[in-house]
Amino acid sequence: MKFVISAAFQPPEHLVPIAQAADEAGYEAIASSDHAVYPETLDTPYPYTEDGTRRYDETSQFPDPWILAGALATVTKRLRFTTNVYVLPMRNPFMAAKQVATAAALSNDRVTLTIGVGWSNLEFNLVGQAFKRRGKRTDEMLEILKKAWTGDWITHEGEFYQFDRLKLTPPIPSKPIPIWVGGISDFALRRAARNDGWLSDLQTTDEIIECIDKVRAYRKDLGKSETFDVMASASDAHGIDGYRRLGDGGVNHILTMPWAFYHGETDDLQEKLDGVRRFADDVIAKMPDADS
Repeated sequence: MKFVISAAFQPPEHLVPIAQAADEAGYEAIASSDHAVYPETLDTPYPYTEDGTRRYDETSQFPDPWILAGALATVTKRLRFTTNVYVLPMRNPFMAAKQVATAAALSNDRVTLTIGVGWSNLEFNLVGQAFKRRGKRTDEMLEILKKAWTGDWITHEGEFYQFDRLKLTPPIPSKPIPIWVGGISDFALRRAARNDGWLSDLQTTDEIIECIDKVRAYRKDLGKSETFDVMASASDAHGIDGYRRLGDGGVNHILTMPWAFYHGETDDLQEKLDGVRRFADDVIAKMPDADS
């Protein structure tokens, strides 16, 4: 089992010391969240709460995930960088390919791209991208990213994008960039099955395992291996036994804010760093595969 720190809503000035502490303490990765703006009023409900209200407010901070990954890569040695999640269809595919590839180059291939299709119609409109049919457009964008990252001359003739021969100008990733998909809809689970991994929402262990079983079945139908990466955040798993059960169900990355177990939703940097280190001693070092 590997452990990933959620950097969601954290002040940018806290992220360098948190990443350094995580790097030293044996965490696998740090995951940053993604929103462009905070509309005061929504015209589409937030899909992950019962009443449609957001889990964050206008004070919550969302640094650009790829600028952040590049910056943190310069002060860490082994920590990986991913997203929770990167709203791919809000972007131009060429600019997205360039940004992710640059982060991969700066980090010596320590990047995993975890994508979602988004839910905020207003944000899409503000950045000039179509909200409707964003799932289909996401699939086509992923095709383009994978082509572009080969460094070869490429062409594309799709429903949403068409272009003649071109190359993504360097940097080109020296290794394939893993692509994970977040979301709990059937569309999201099928998209995850076509790619390299799946990210849960904040769900119960049983709900997470149910989703994993669905992705496995979809991968089997596609002729793919039933083994794939899963990053999960379980609302009812808070210790070694709970994490072991998730591992038995197919989870291999736990997404967590470790300081919350010791200091709650603190704004104090020193308490966050203390939580990062204590969780590493109390949990990571005691997991069965801690030395693997």
